[in-house]
Amino acid sequence: MCILKGGVHTKIALKHKMKKSIIWLLTIVMALTFGALLYFQIMYLENMVKMREGQFSESVMRALSATADFLERQETLHYLEEDALAMQTNQTGEYALEYTPQNGHPSGGTLTYPSPTASISGRYRDIQEVIRMQYLYQQELLNEVILTIMRDSGSRPVIQRADSTMLRERLTTELRNNGLQVPFAFSIADKKGNLIYSTGDYDTEAPQGEIYTQPLFQHSDSSYMLLLEFPTKRNYIFSSVRFIIPTLAFTLILLVVFLYTIILAFRQKRLTEMKTDFINNMTHELKTPISTISLAGQMLSDPSVRKSTSMLEHLSGVITEESKRLRFQVEKVLQMSVFDNSTSAALKLTTVDADKIISGVVKNFKIKVEKFGGQLTCRLDAKDSAVRVDEMHFTNVLYNLLDNAVKYMREEVAPELEISTRDIDGRRLEIRVKDNGIGIKKDDLKRIFDKFFRVSTGNRHDVKGFGLGLAYVRKMVTMFDGTIRVESEPGEGTTFIIELPLAVEDNE
Repeated sequence: MCILKGGVHTKIALKHKMKKSIIWLLTIVMALTFGALLYFQIMYLENMVKMREGQFSESVMRALSATADFLERQETLHYLEEDALAMQTNQTGEYALEYTPQNGHPSGGTLTYPSPTASISGRYRDIQEVIRMQYLYQQELLNEVILTIMRDSGSRPVIQRADSTMLRERLTTELRNNGLQVPFAFSIADKKGNLIYSTGDYDTEAPQGEIYTQPLFQHSDSSYMLLLEFPTKRNYIFSSVRFIIPTLAFTLILLVVFLYTIILAFRQKRLTEMKTDFINNMTHELKTPISTISLAGQMLSDPSVRKSTSMLEHLSGVITEESKRLRFQVEKVLQMSVFDNSTSAALKLTTVDADKIISGVVKNFKIKVEKFGGQLTCRLDAKDSAVRVDEMHFTNVLYNLLDNAVKYMREEVAPELEISTRDIDGRRLEIRVKDNGIGIKKDDLKRIFDKFFRVSTGNRHDVKGFGLGLAYVRKMVTMFDGTIRVESEPGEGTTFIIELPLAVEDNE
């Protein structure tokens, strides 16, 4: 029968372990999936931003190059117009159709019409010669313009060569032609980087990577730099990829919801396991005294037993003790109702002398400690021990702490318990319950006040309980407007420290 029971428990444990392993596996898979999804979304967003920045920079450089070419064409046109105007001023007569160079130089001479009496072939040759000489003449004019640009352009002020109004209009046009309608600011700098002029919204402290540069008039003897910046570039680029941000936010929300769901699932699973252990413990704790009382009742029905006075007294004592034990277990179960009451309406708060109640508890509990060969000492050092509590629940709190101290004592070591009081700053009463038991592990310290939680006892299997005692203690202390904390080292013992507000108003 015992083997069968152990086998059943083993199967249940393996089943729970398998369920936990499946939950962990699903958690890891989902976490990796969400992590990969977030990673790819972030990488996609980053690549989209880089691509948009590359497209933006390429469009800007095309616009700058076109603007620089436009300025050079404008400068060439300027000198051509000057030469044409000078040529018109120096003209003194009409040009004939036939051209005769002067002193062998094509830049001077006269044009005359061919003779009407000349043959057709002769006139054709004359026309060809005239065209050739015109070409040479125009080429010489262009050469003179080029020489003038090379000689005189350097001395021309850059403000005239690159007028700010014209430059802004041209930049706007070229940027629009390249698909960009973004606010910009620009400046002109010399070879050394000194600004010659700039627009009012140009930021001289902008990062170097945010400024686009283009050489101007680089074929002349003086070179300038056109500097262009976009104050709203980041907003423009991110506005083009903003549709990705909501998907990223939704993924993060799903990840948070998933993690929260997993945490709730583990909490619920742990609570279910604790409740299962509680039911098993309660069944065992209630079944034992009931079985004993039932057995004693059956023995009393035997006439031979009823004739023995000593046997009757023994059975009567057994029934009485087991009835007390059963009543105590039922009261422990009924303590659960306290956790469902979120208010202090069910408490009967009165001002009591804590030292007096502690003395009574110590007197009654000392017998149980001495039964194990130990001792219980009491040091009441508080000058003022008046507190406002429910006397019955306050007494139960003390009994629970002392009962835990005996329950978790070390094997073959006599229990040494000490309960002491002292007042703190004349406003609070401190109660310490100290023992030399097995102590509490660091991992268990955070959970000892949780409902249904029981401290692991290693190889010891004789520790009974429902895991409600310390949860009940904290609930009551909290409802008394007090606090409770624990200090413990494995193998050295545990100290519970309760602080309650003094009933100062009752002492005035």
